[in-house]
Amino acid sequence: MRVSTPLADRFGRIATDLRVSLTDRCNLRCHYCMPAEGLEWLPREEVLTDDEVVRLVRIAVEELGVTEVRFTGGEPLLRKGLVDIVRRTKALSPSPEVSLTTNGLGLAHVADALADAGLDRVNVSLDTVRRDTFAEITRRDRLDDVIHGLDAAQQAGLTPVKVNAVLMRGVNDEQAPELLGWCLERGYQLRIIEQMPLDAQGEWRRDDMVTADEILASLASAYSLEVSPTPRGSAPAQEYVVDGGPATVGVIASVTRPFCGDCDRVRLTADGQIRNCLFAREESDLRAPLRSGADDVEIAERWVKAMWVKRAGHGIDDESFLQPTRPMSAIGG
Repeated sequence: MRVSTPLADRFGRIATDLRVSLTDRCNLRCHYCMPAEGLEWLPREEVLTDDEVVRLVRIAVEELGVTEVRFTGGEPLLRKGLVDIVRRTKALSPSPEVSLTTNGLGLAHVADALADAGLDRVNVSLDTVRRDTFAEITRRDRLDDVIHGLDAAQQAGLTPVKVNAVLMRGVNDEQAPELLGWCLERGYQLRIIEQMPLDAQGEWRRDDMVTADEILASLASAYSLEVSPTPRGSAPAQEYVVDGGPATVGVIASVTRPFCGDCDRVRLTADGQIRNCLFAREESDLRAPLRSGADDVEIAERWVKAMWVKRAGHGIDDESFLQPTRPMSAIGG
């Protein structure tokens, strides 16, 4: 069986990049994501089983044209079946590119196993290399664990190792050059991301956000930057060549420089809901038909319909914009 229609929308975009949230749980409490006391986690019976995850990924890859699969959370390293899920995903035909977005806390313990399972690369969230600032942002004193995890990923060949950083005004906004220098010394690729309206507290304000212009100005105070000649395509990061290259730094300006017109992503939540946009307020349920005996054809058709109604853009600049009811930790990056 092969669905004749790929994951296309009304505006000619085709989703080939699937982001799969394996859990909404996390072992950090970053200010821009969730409150200090954490959140009410999904009941375990609502979370997709390993077999259900793999089946949906298989349908996406083998029937709907998905070529890239990224596992996210919450914190995906908290998912006990992660290594096996990666192995089974990589064994699909055609075999997709498989990556992982993680906070890195437990990465040192599983980097080799993930590499053996076929994982291609990792993105590790790290907003600062200063111990006091790390503890302030994450409410945990775990910087050393993240650093060890990054090193283990590189040693295991999960390259290029990418570092994702969010700058918060008055907290770490002046640390961009320091973080870039730290990454350059170690061969990591830094991506700095504008803070998005996806916090559980609903406290995000555009005026408080550190913009791409500010990020670039800060970096330019210590490095020369030129827009990369490599075509950006559908990548969320605009890359800049640092000091003549070959190293680069990326800036993901989802808010001030939206790239919705080139988006090729679709998201599957830990409880089996399809989100055709990170900022969508509507979801399409695949878990119910999956558990009621639907065959691959029906599930694929539901998925195609969910993507067809994707909006032209996220609408953050629209006065009517409302934050998604789910925070980032429950959606997955």
